Amino acid sequence: MKKLFFILLSLIPLVSAAEIVQPVTWSGEEHGDSVVLRAEIEPGWHMNIIEMGDREFAEEFADSFRITLAKAELTPIRYNACDDRMCTAPETWEYAEGEEEADCGCEIMCPVPSANVCDAPLTALSGLLWIFVLGFLGGLLAIFTPCVWPIIPMTVSFFLKKGGGRRDAILYGLSIIVLYVGLGLLVTVLFGASALNELSTNAVVNIVFFLLLVVFALSFFGLFEITLPSSWSTALDSKARNTGGFLSILLMAFTLVIVSFSCTGPIIGTLLVEAAGKSLLAPTMGMLGFAIALALPFSLFAMFPEWMKQAPRSGDWMTSFKVVLAFLELALSLKFLSVADMAYGWGILPRWLFIAIWIACFLGIGIYLMWNIRKVSTVRKIIRAVVIIPSVAFAIYLVPGLWGAPVKAISAFAPPMEIEGREVFHDYDEGLAYARQTSRPVIIDFTGYGCVNCRKMEAYVLDNDSVKTRLQNYVFIELFVDDKRDGIGEKNSRIQREQFGSNAQPYYVQLDAKGQSVAEPMAFTTDPDEFLNWLKY
Repeated sequence: MKKLFFILLSLIPLVSAAEIVQPVTWSGEEHGDSVVLRAEIEPGWHMNIIEMGDREFAEEFADSFRITLAKAELTPIRYNACDDRMCTAPETWEYAEGEEEADCGCEIMCPVPSANVCDAPLTALSGLLWIFVLGFLGGLLAIFTPCVWPIIPMTVSFFLKKGGGRRDAILYGLSIIVLYVGLGLLVTVLFGASALNELSTNAVVNIVFFLLLVVFALSFFGLFEITLPSSWSTALDSKARNTGGFLSILLMAFTLVIVSFSCTGPIIGTLLVEAAGKSLLAPTMGMLGFAIALALPFSLFAMFPEWMKQAPRSGDWMTSFKVVLAFLELALSLKFLSVADMAYGWGILPRWLFIAIWIACFLGIGIYLMWNIRKVSTVRKIIRAVVIIPSVAFAIYLVPGLWGAPVKAISAFAPPMEIEGREVFHDYDEGLAYARQTSRPVIIDFTGYGCVNCRKMEAYVLDNDSVKTRLQNYVFIELFVDDKRDGIGEKNSRIQREQFGSNAQPYYVQLDAKGQSVAEPMAFTTDPDEFLNWLKY
């Protein structure tokens, strides 16, 4: 058990190091009235000086950077770094007088967001926490599926026959966690951060997951059954029962993974694709949440087998759960189809049709559970009512969206809504030319069809009446970095990386009529007042 615990601990610095990239290290040294500023750059990276007082730099710095300044000339240095795969977000470093080295005071790293230099790491951490929560909720859903719930008493029987105690039960739970976290790590290692982000908006990947979710949903509706070859699970189960020690427990955990695949597969697949565009650590965090939720009941029932007498047995309730999950899978599958549809400009899934299908799915849940409700027990009537009421209420809430209402609750999933009263350019050069011609300032919105936070910011900030009024003063240029048509997305992504030193979305840049920056870029926020305070015109 100790060995397994240390293996889990050893994974933490591995994935953490992959997440936090700091290829540039700054230092300063005082010499009388002057200060020598140095930047050491890791091999394979180059640094771009974006802003440093009134100085202009036309070159990239590959190994190191050194400059001597009078103390009166000291100014914050705005920079970023790139290698052949990615660019870091812009960062600001400022020499603190009297110190050999200074930092921005952040606990993790010092990127430059709109207002506070320490906000970006917190945003990244909150994103990882959200992926962990999604994974945990997915694991809870998986527990009650017909591929998982019936295995719990089999597991209890296994441990009782082997005479295993609490130590073995804990090891079993940890084995489940290791297997699923290992899957998250494997996805990360095989694809890498930049490839994962590309896969999250790739048409083939999204269409494949759309079809997979539809197929699994049809299976849950009872049209057919999806199972892996029974010989796999039989062989693993036989080895587990004939093997002793930790290996038998690990094999039992692997048997669970194989047997439960037909139910956990769509949940895991959805989670991994959702995590793919977030960060390098996101797939692992998602799998960690999923595995913890899935492992808890197995370990607890193995530790306290008498609890099984009070647990509900498999029956009609499980069939109902499968059907509800099938409706949810159909609704979620549209997100993948929508991303591919928008990225390639097919136009097959407009926003109103997306919302109409979601309405049908949630009404379907309510109608199905109300069917024959009189024949179930009082307890199950209450449980069904707990699901029916919010499902039908949510469907009713979505109805105005058919006629253009924002329905912000699904902003992260649905195609973006058209914001009225806003003139939008989708070509960088065309937008800047129009701004110079009309002597108007510019807002550049670097966004993505597969960007969840972009949809949220559009719904909660850009659709705000006060924000829309202020944006009428600007020429608004909306650049999709994942547009797959004729290299448009590649061009927009290159503009963001090379001219503005970032590759994260959403990312808002504010320029004057001459194309000069007038404010620090704005990252993700759902606070309209913060965005209004950022606007200069």
